[in-house]
Amino acid sequence: MADFEQHVIPLAEELYASALRYTKNPGDAEDLVQETMLRALAAWKRFIPGSNCRAWLFRILTNSFINNYRRRRRHRKFAHETGDDCVVALYGNDLRRSVDPEKDMFGHTLSDEVTSALDSLGEDYRRVVELADLQGIRYREIAETLDVPIGTVMSRLFRARRQLEDLLRNYAAQDYGISRAA
Repeated sequence: MADFEQHVIPLAEELYASALRYTKNPGDAEDLVQETMLRALAAWKRFIPGSNCRAWLFRILTNSFINNYRRRRRHRKFAHETGDDCVVALYGNDLRRSVDPEKDMFGHTLSDEVTSALDSLGEDYRRVVELADLQGIRYREIAETLDVPIGTVMSRLFRARRQLEDLLRNYAAQDYGISRAA
């Protein structure tokens, strides 16, 4: 033990200065030096007398800093994830999940009025509405699917929605009490 004190303790200030450069925080630097000293004491039996004790201690200090940095980064990453992120990491984005039975049964059906209004649209307009509004696909993906520019998708969707609004105005007002705001 006296051998440890003789070789290691005199280097404590140098270790602290280096730890302070790494951490940029006096408290963290003190913790890092303390951890370095504990690791050195635990491994002192493996230290070869006559070898460079200073280099050995600085290697322990550097490795401790790197390990702590990685640990904090990993913790920070998992602390910001949601519960679904872990599932997506394991199984990917295209998960089949159980859905609400009521939504599954009634959520995909359109009224006869809406269906006939969709059918009255031109093929280009109807296809864009089906992809964007009924299937929830992003504009960029629709553009790639239909092999048209994204601006074309946006204008077709705008025009189709206006046509549907005109076609379904009476239906919305009579059955649901919905009218266009002034």
